[in-house]
Parts: sequence; structure tokens; C-alpha cells
Amino acid sequence: MDTSWEIAVIGSGPAGFYATGELFRQQSWEIKVDMFDRLPTPFGLVRGGVAPDHQKIKSVTKIYNRIAENPNFRFFGNVEFGSDLYQPDLLKHYDAVIYSVGSSSDRALGIPGEDLEGSHSATEFVGWYNGHPDFREYKFDLSVKNAFVIGMGNVALDVARILAKTPEELAATDITDYALEALRKSQIENIWLVGRRGPLQAAFTPVEVREFLELDDADVMLEGGSLELDEESQKILETEASKDTKKNIEILTQISLRKLSGKKKRVYFLFLASPLEISGDGKVEKISMVRNQLVKQDDGSLRPQATENKIEEDAGLIFRSIGYLGNPLADLPFDQKSGTIPNESGQVKDPENGNSLRNREYVAGWIKRGPSGVIGTNKQDAVETVHRMLETFLAEKMEAGQNVVLPDIVSLLESRKVDHVSFADWKLLDAHETEAGEAQGRPRLKLTSITEMLEIIRQKR
Repeated sequence: MDTSWEIAVIGSGPAGFYATGELFRQQSWEIKVDMFDRLPTPFGLVRGGVAPDHQKIKSVTKIYNRIAENPNFRFFGNVEFGSDLYQPDLLKHYDAVIYSVGSSSDRALGIPGEDLEGSHSATEFVGWYNGHPDFREYKFDLSVKNAFVIGMGNVALDVARILAKTPEELAATDITDYALEALRKSQIENIWLVGRRGPLQAAFTPVEVREFLELDDADVMLEGGSLELDEESQKILETEASKDTKKNIEILTQISLRKLSGKKKRVYFLFLASPLEISGDGKVEKISMVRNQLVKQDDGSLRPQATENKIEEDAGLIFRSIGYLGNPLADLPFDQKSGTIPNESGQVKDPENGNSLRNREYVAGWIKRGPSGVIGTNKQDAVETVHRMLETFLAEKMEAGQNVVLPDIVSLLESRKVDHVSFADWKLLDAHETEAGEAQGRPRLKLTSITEMLEIIRQKR
């Protein structure tokens, strides 16, 4: 009799793989993992979110590939939770489930005109240029002169940088062909990055902002010229600011000292400003903003507060990048405000049932803690979840297989005619993309249609 613990992991992004890797590290436990993803391709935001000019970051997939080589691992791609498989199915086939589905929605600005043509989420644009199947058909009007990116996190900087780069700078990346062709025809001249807080509070990392000093055909500057911190921010910088924050200020100071050099495009960093309204006749034509000032709160923190000073600028394209949000999953509790599944150290809890804990359901990654940190942040997050799970198994005196009432999941998928993709299938697709890319001196040429992906896999099996 097989006494292995059988765990289902929903989502194949960093959190899912780190959780799987930690499960396999438990030498005193015999564990098998089945990982499910709604796409035929694994790796989540590493494939569909990390910017195409950040290939070094994408190399983290080498770690995930090693995890997938474990004989106790199986991948089921092209299987969607809530459509092909449901929570009751999983609880009948597995000892426990880890949901690591990420945060696929985004926060709205909540201002008039946000739904005008030409106003988009950064999520859509990032998915489009990265070839995510959900966004391959999207259209963005790059014939305009002025683009605004609302937000000062790394994703916002990714969007601005991709808009600012030349086709030649992007040609050696794995950006999709259709995005590269559209950007080749771009008429955008001015790109504004808008943050409601000050330079000290910016959420981007030094690595991201430094790249703006190295653009081939785009000047970068601070709106207003000089970098000036308010008195309280200056105190924080001198006494308690992190190493990264200090480095950000150093780089922004370099940017503030730069002069226009006649390059085709200009990138402006505009701090302490919040959008009030997007206006236009059926499409984006203007954006109205208010200048903010930082006000010290009772707890010592600095919060932006609107002044009487308004700004209005011509705009043709606007991207909001003020945070991701998770989506509810069927049969699981959900916190609408945070966009997360309520949990205690990764163990799902039911707020509507006295915060009772579910012994067989767990979460990891953004759906657990919200959209924060970098890829590596998910590792410790996943480790916490796995240890909580195993501690619960011991505390509740659970035994492997005691709750598993149905045989292997493959029979169920086949009965529902789900055309699932194995990790070996993915490797065939991966080889196809990388071989096509090598012929053009690029990392890969991505397939963006699920139908095409499945067809290539069938041909190469």
C-alpha cells in the first residue's frame, strides 16, 4: 500500500514551485505533488510578467526545472481550477491542497474617465508584450505623443521602460513579435511616471530605476528639475532609511542633474501627484492631477495630502499600476479588501465560521499575503506554509491517504475530456520556442495561442 502524502498545488508560479521544493526537502516524509495550471505553460509571472529585457531574472526557472525533475512530481497544464477541476474534486483525491494562484486582477484608480478608450491597466500591457494568451488580442494606441503611467513600483517602471526603449534594444529579448512591431511604429515622445508619494517612499528598487540612466534614445529627468525632500523625509533618510531607499535617492539625484541631450523620447518622474480625472471625447485626451504634500501622522508615518495646486496635461495613453488584486476561488473564503484568502501562517481560515482553520487547505504567494516583494520573497512565504501544513498533520494525528477516497486524478480529467499537458509536454514546447528564438538570436519566440501550443505539443509527442 502506498503511504505517500499526496498534495495538490494549484498554480505553477514561483510560490507553487517553492512550496513543492520545500515539500520534497522533507526527508522524513514521503510526499508526492501534482501541480495544476490553467495554461499549458508553467512558471506564472516569470513567463508572463517579468519584463522581456530582464532575462537574468527569468533564469530562476532553472531552479523550478530541477524541482520538476523529482520522480514524485507531476504537472497538469491546461487544467483550470473552477472549470475543469473543483475544490471537492481535490479534497477527494489529495491529502491537502496548496493554492498559489497569484493575483491576476488590478486595483482601479476610482476616478472619472478611467474607462475611456486609451486607459488601461499595466496588467494588460505587461501581459500583451509578454505574450500571455489572455492579452494577445489587446490593442494599444501607440500613435499618441504623451503616455502616463500611474504608480511608482517596479511594474510601473517596466511599462515606462518598454515604452521608452528602441526596437533595437528590445530585438534581442523574448518580447512577442506583434508587440515589437507595434513598438517599432510608436510615436510616443513623452512618458510620465506619476507617484502620489515622495521620492523616499517610492516602491521601485534601485536596479529598476538605474536602468533609466542607460536608455539609448530617451532622456530621463525629474519633473521640476531638482530633487527636494521635505524636512521629515530628510530626517528619515539620514536616520532610518533602508539601504535600497538611500540608493534610490542617489540615483534620482543623478537623474535630477541630467540635461536634455536631444534624444527622441523623454521620461519624467513626477512625485507627489495624484490623478483626479481622465477626460476626452470618447478617448483619453487629458489627465488632471493634484499636487500632494506629505503630512506626518500620529504614528510618525508620512501620508500624502492633496493641496490646492492642480495640474492638467495632454494625454493619449494611460496605464494604472497601483497594485494587483487576487480573485475569489470557488468554495474558499475571500477577503475582498486585500484580495487574499484569509489564512493563518498559510493555513486557510473561515472568517464566517469563527475563523476556524481548514486542516487540508493552504495558501502561498500573493493570494496568501497580497502582491508584495520580489520573486524570491515567495520562497520564505512558501516555506512557512509547508511547515504549517506538516505541523498540522502531526498535531491532528492525520495519516497519509486517510481522506483520499478516489483514485488517481488522471481518470477524472480524462472522463471530463480535459486535454492536460505534462511537464514533458511543456519541455517539447519549450524546445520549440527556444529553437525558433536561436535562429533569430533571441532567447525564445513565444507562442501566445493555447490552441497553437497544444498543436505543437501533439506534433512533437
